[in-house]
Amino acid sequence: MESEDEALRLDMKTDAKIVQNQALWAGIKPGMRVADLGHGSGKTSLFLYELVQPNGKVVGIDIAENRIEYAKKNYYKQGIEYILKDIREPLDDLGMFDFIWVRFVLEYYRSKSFNIVKNISNILKPGGIICLIDLDYNCLNHFGLSIKLQKTFYGIIKALEKNADFDPFVGIKLYSFLYDLGYQDIDVSMAPHHLIFGEATEIDTFNWKKKIEVAVKRSGYPFKEYKKGYEEFYEEFMRFFSDPRRFTYTPVISCRGCKPAS
Repeated sequence: MESEDEALRLDMKTDAKIVQNQALWAGIKPGMRVADLGHGSGKTSLFLYELVQPNGKVVGIDIAENRIEYAKKNYYKQGIEYILKDIREPLDDLGMFDFIWVRFVLEYYRSKSFNIVKNISNILKPGGIICLIDLDYNCLNHFGLSIKLQKTFYGIIKALEKNADFDPFVGIKLYSFLYDLGYQDIDVSMAPHHLIFGEATEIDTFNWKKKIEVAVKRSGYPFKEYKKGYEEFYEEFMRFFSDPRRFTYTPVISCRGCKPAS
């Protein structure tokens, strides 16, 4: 999904109430030092910062320099720091945290997701909380697709798994990650995400249009179902998406756990 518009896409689709409810469910509290790993536009870091006041601090980490700059420009406050880092690498220089937040990040690291969670656990204090949030059957649940469009979608996802290390099913794995790492008091919540019916909103249309224009176009899939290739596929998908009869959703799975004192 890397593009010039990615920070804007993430910004537009981030809902304050949803983020706040997820973080409160996970156990965020005032005074905590929070790591927002894969902070995207920085909007989520601001919401987390508001929840840990008074005296709390947030460190946002992202791998993309343009998103760091976007976050600093749009969501900087004293008590929020944005740092350019790769969460696959050692993070010891960041210090220790009371709460680690990883939302919609692990789906981009299919072969490395467990090792990432193991790595970031090193900067969580004993007794601290980690919250992992991601999607299951990502981009695959649509009613109203033609047989051709449905077949193409599954082919695209397979191509993204192979060529981009994308994981459309990472949500179902989150519990096992924390279980295998020995976390305690693990809890799981599931809710609908991308729940779209009737007339699509401007935000939903922009979000899905970018998914198709960026990730799908770069997937390496040959679009053999369509004589005119990608362009014909794009036209059919946008017709489908603009139809108010269409029904789309993705399960979002939240998993939280406490790091054992030992």
